[in-house]
Amino acid sequence: MNFEAVIGLEVHAELSTKTKIFCACSTKFGAEANTQTCPVCLGLPGTLPVLNEKVVEYCLRAGLALNCQITDWSKLDRKNYFYPDLPKAYQISQSDLPLCRDGSLSLASGKPIRITRIHIEEDAGKLIHSTEGEGYSLVDYNRAGVPLIEIVTAPDLATPEEAVEFLEKLRRILIYLGISDCKMEEGSLRCDANISLKPAGTKQLGTKTELKNINSFKALGRALAYEIERQSELLAEEKTVKQETRKWEEAKQRTLSMRSKEEAQDYRYFPDPDLVPIELDPDYVAEIAAALPELPEEKKHRFIEDYHLPEYDAELITGSKYLADFFEAVLKHYCNPKAASNFIMGELLRLMGEEGLDPEDLKVNPAHLGDLLQRIDEGEISITQGKKIFERVFRTGASPEEIIQAEGLRQISDQTQLLIVVNKVIQDYPQSVRDYLGGKEKAAGFLIGQIMRETKGQANPQVIKGLLIEELEKMRQE
Repeated sequence: MNFEAVIGLEVHAELSTKTKIFCACSTKFGAEANTQTCPVCLGLPGTLPVLNEKVVEYCLRAGLALNCQITDWSKLDRKNYFYPDLPKAYQISQSDLPLCRDGSLSLASGKPIRITRIHIEEDAGKLIHSTEGEGYSLVDYNRAGVPLIEIVTAPDLATPEEAVEFLEKLRRILIYLGISDCKMEEGSLRCDANISLKPAGTKQLGTKTELKNINSFKALGRALAYEIERQSELLAEEKTVKQETRKWEEAKQRTLSMRSKEEAQDYRYFPDPDLVPIELDPDYVAEIAAALPELPEEKKHRFIEDYHLPEYDAELITGSKYLADFFEAVLKHYCNPKAASNFIMGELLRLMGEEGLDPEDLKVNPAHLGDLLQRIDEGEISITQGKKIFERVFRTGASPEEIIQAEGLRQISDQTQLLIVVNKVIQDYPQSVRDYLGGKEKAAGFLIGQIMRETKGQANPQVIKGLLIEELEKMRQE
């Protein structure tokens, strides 16, 4: 029997606020363990939480960008469970009245993926387990109280590839909105996946499992593919798929059972008595909607229309907000969009890949790249020299002019100066001259190579080719 996968995602994004959701503790990543805590985020007796207004604003930005309906009256709830990383023994979240609901995000194929809800909540602490067999765990509460939004999809995804595409597209939107840096390696974007199988062509859903510990796009695809194969084998043998939570083990490329899957009633949700309801003024929501930035899909279409870029170029460049902003900054200093995109997609992305850098870590100044491309167009330097210079600009942050001066890389275009070198090479390689005059035009290429060698690669190739052919043709006429 053939089976179809039914997949839904639960995506947690840490919001880029300076302080936590209910207290003034810093959210900065990488601080020494337990140094960014206070009685509020540790849940000590007698403390009262106060909602960070920026968290509501950021959640609304996400909801509006993802075509959601905004809930004008909502509340915060206590989600009760016992775990060492949860100091209060409950998490403040939202249950039945999320801030945003009923949105959607379309895949490249045009298939819409429904977003059932987006709500705000606080993060838990981080457990650190011993790795050398001592059998203990430590907990860092710096992350406890860091604000999150949880974005929950309907079970509309049918393949691991669709799930990865959705998450990548969602990540780009959140970064463009400026509400999260979405660094999966730092845990600021985390994804759980719910997956079940059903007989092909039927509507009744099967028993689902929840996959956790997914920390990269590749891990999401692999975990779902593994789980599809595992559940298919169980169903083919007429065995039962358990409703459970499973974790992805990257090292062994498999999922492993963690615990039975909880239902909503297991968390005993109830309204948090220490926090007032959230009432949204329509003018406030309209103000946030009007201030939304240009999103990736809109920017892509504008790049195609305004800059006449091919769709491939526009898709690649707008795939990163930093890269898209960099490209447009280059165009303030250089007026050929296609040449700029070619250099960015070729040289810049190649060097970023070699160094393992993200766009936001670049030392390159857009003005420097614009200046370099202008010098290439004007013949001051060759494209080959330009690539060498750009590599030094990329690694050092120095300007093209500084590198050209320091390394003597300026292209020689002066005809009088180059004619001396051309005549010297003609005298030094008489056999190649005879070959050319005898009809072997490839010999001219050899002579051009020798001229470039004499000038240490600084001669303008177009100028020396013209001078060489002119001199050789004079000899033919003699």
